[in-house]
Amino acid sequence: MTPVQYQKQLRLQEARRLLLSDDADVARIGYAIGYESPSQFSREYRRLFGSPPGRDGQQIRRSLTSQVEG
Repeated sequence: MTPVQYQKQLRLQEARRLLLSDDADVARIGYAIGYESPSQFSREYRRLFGSPPGRDGQQIRRSLTSQVEG
């Protein structure tokens, strides 16, 4: 992994952490971690994690909620 790839992965992991808040705005998160385009952010996020950021955030929150309730 190159330094640029490593930096991108760290930024996208931070985005995933930010998506856990209930009021997460995907475009705002993309800008906050340094992307100039929401579509580029979404594309690269999906490439790393397998689903678009909005859907992934919802799935993670549901999973965490079910673990807390169960």
